[in-house]
Amino acid sequence: MWPSDRKDLKRRVIWAAGFLVVAKISQVVVPYFFKWATDALNGNQDGLGFLPAVLIAPVMLVLAYNLARIIQLGFNQLRDALFAKVGQHAVHQLAYRTFVHIHRLSLRFHLERRTGGLSRIIERGVKGIESIVRFTILNTLPTLLEFALVAAIFGFAYGWSYVAVTAIVVWLYIWFTVRASDWRISIRREMNDSDTEANTKAIDSLLNYETVKYFGNEEMEARRYDHSMERYEHAATRIWTSLGWLNIGQGIIFGAGMAIMMVMSAMAVQRGEQTIGDFVFINAMLMQLSIPLNFIGFVYREIRQGLTDIEHMFDLLDVEEEVLDKPDAIDLLTSTAAIRFNDVHFRYDEDRPILKGISFEVPHGKTVAVVGPSGAGKSTLSRLLFRFYDVQEGAITINDQDIRDVTQKSLRSAIGMVPQDTVLFNDTLAYNIHYGRTDASQEELMQAAEMAQIGDFIRGLPQGLATPVGERGLKLSGGEKQRVAIARTILKAPPILILDEATSALDSATEQEIQSALDYVSRGRTTLVIAHRLSTVISADEIIVLQDGGIAERGTHQQLLAHKGLYLDMWNRQREARETEEKLKDFREHDELGIIVRKRPFD
Repeated sequence: MWPSDRKDLKRRVIWAAGFLVVAKISQVVVPYFFKWATDALNGNQDGLGFLPAVLIAPVMLVLAYNLARIIQLGFNQLRDALFAKVGQHAVHQLAYRTFVHIHRLSLRFHLERRTGGLSRIIERGVKGIESIVRFTILNTLPTLLEFALVAAIFGFAYGWSYVAVTAIVVWLYIWFTVRASDWRISIRREMNDSDTEANTKAIDSLLNYETVKYFGNEEMEARRYDHSMERYEHAATRIWTSLGWLNIGQGIIFGAGMAIMMVMSAMAVQRGEQTIGDFVFINAMLMQLSIPLNFIGFVYREIRQGLTDIEHMFDLLDVEEEVLDKPDAIDLLTSTAAIRFNDVHFRYDEDRPILKGISFEVPHGKTVAVVGPSGAGKSTLSRLLFRFYDVQEGAITINDQDIRDVTQKSLRSAIGMVPQDTVLFNDTLAYNIHYGRTDASQEELMQAAEMAQIGDFIRGLPQGLATPVGERGLKLSGGEKQRVAIARTILKAPPILILDEATSALDSATEQEIQSALDYVSRGRTTLVIAHRLSTVISADEIIVLQDGGIAERGTHQQLLAHKGLYLDMWNRQREARETEEKLKDFREHDELGIIVRKRPFD
C-alpha cells in the first residue's frame, strides 16, 4: 500500500485519503440540509440564522441537499479512482512474487504438486488479495471515521442516550456478523477444497485426453468430476443459505435499534424538544449509518473469505526453497568443462538410497555414457548436475568448482538438455526453438533448425515457424518434438550437454536420424549420455554401467563386451529384441504384399 520505490503511488494514497475525509464530511452534512429543508417547508426557520439569507429559502435548501449528495458521491468516486492503481499494483506484486517463488521451489515440490489445483489456488488467491486491499483500505477506514462523526453529532445535539443506543446497536451488529461469518468460513473452506479438487480432475483429464480415449473411460472421468462438483454444489448452497440467515439477523438488530431511536425522537417532538426536521435528521443519519454498518458486515465477510481464499497461496509462499545459492556464490567458470562425480551419495527419502558412492569423470570435450537397468539411478545424475537436488554426501564439480558454490543461473546456462520426453509450450515453433536463447536472431534460429534436421519440415508448413505446436507439442510427432529440443539446445550453445535417453521413445528409423543430429550437437562438447538403447552409445569415450546405485562396470564398448558381464547381457538382450523386431517387420511387409499369407505370429 506504501511502495518505497513508487512516489507516484504514495501521492495517490495521500490524495485518496484527502478525498476520503472530504467525502465523509459531505456525507454528514447531507442530513443537515435535509433537516433544514424540512423545517423550512414546515414554516420553522428557527436556528437557521447562521445560514446565508439566499440559502434559507426551502427550494435553495433542497438544491443544497442534492448538491451535497453529488459532492459526496463525486469525492467517493475520485477516491476509488485514485486508489485503484495502488491496489492493483499491490495485487500485481504479490501475484508476481508467488509466481517467481513457485519457479524457485525444488523439483521435489513440482513432482508432488497437482497442476490444476495449483493454478486454482493462485487464481483465487489473486482475487482474494484484491478484495482485501479494496475493502480494508477503501471501506474500513471511512466507516470508522463516519462512526466517530455520527457519535459526536448525536452526543452534542441530542444527548448521550442516542449515542448509547447507537453504540449498543453497532456492537450487537458487529458481534453477530463476526460470529456468523466465522461459522460460514468453514463452509467456504469446504467449497474451496471441492472447487480445487474438481478443477484438478478436469485439468488432469484434459491433459490426458488421449489416454481417456484409449481406454474408453469418459464416463468414469465424468463421474469423478461430477462427484467433486456435487460437493461444491452442496457447499455453495450452504454458503448462500447461511448468507440469507446472516442478512436476516443483521436486519433485525438494526431495525430494532432504529425503531427505538425513532420512538425516542418522536416522543421528543411531541414534548416540543425537537422539530420535525430533527426527527427527519435522525432518521436520515440512521439510514446513512446503515450503509457503513452493512459495509462492516460485508467487509468482514469479504476479508475473511479473502483470507480463506489466499491462505493456500500464503502456504505456497511459506514453502522453503530446497536448493539455495550460497551468499558468496560465484558464477561458474566455463573456459573448460570437465565434470567430476566424487563419491556421490543421494537419496530422495531416508529409506530409499539411489546413488551409493558414485565416482567418475567426464573430461572436457569427451562423451561419457551411463547405462543400466531401470531404477539404477541414471536420470538422477542429470537432476543432480542441474542442481534440482543437492547431494547428501560427496561432491559434483565442474572445472574443480563444486556446483554448490556457484550460482544456479550460471550453472544451468552452461548445460544443455535433450530429454527423453520433450514437452513443448503451447505456442509456435519459433517460440519453442527461441527458448534456447531468447535474444537470438531469426537467422540464428533457422540455422539451428537446419542443424537439427528440421529445416525442411518447417519450410514445408504453411505457417512455417509461426505454426502452433499444440498443448505439450501434441501436434508434432515424437521425432519432430525431439528435433525441436535439439534445435533449441543448439541455439543455446552450451559447453556441457546432457542427453537423457533422448531417443529411447522413438522408432528405429527415427532414432537413426535423431542420433546423427545428436552426434553433430555433441561434437566438441562435454557430453553426458544417459541411455537405454546401447546401440546409441557405442562411440562414447567411456561407458558407465550402473546397477543398484553403484558402478558395476566401466570401459569402452569393446572392453565391456570383452568383459562378458552385465553390459554384454544387456547388449545381447537388446540385439535379440532388435532382430526379432526386424523379422516381424519383414514378415508384415511380405504379408501385405501377398507373398506370405499367415494368420499366426512369426515363429
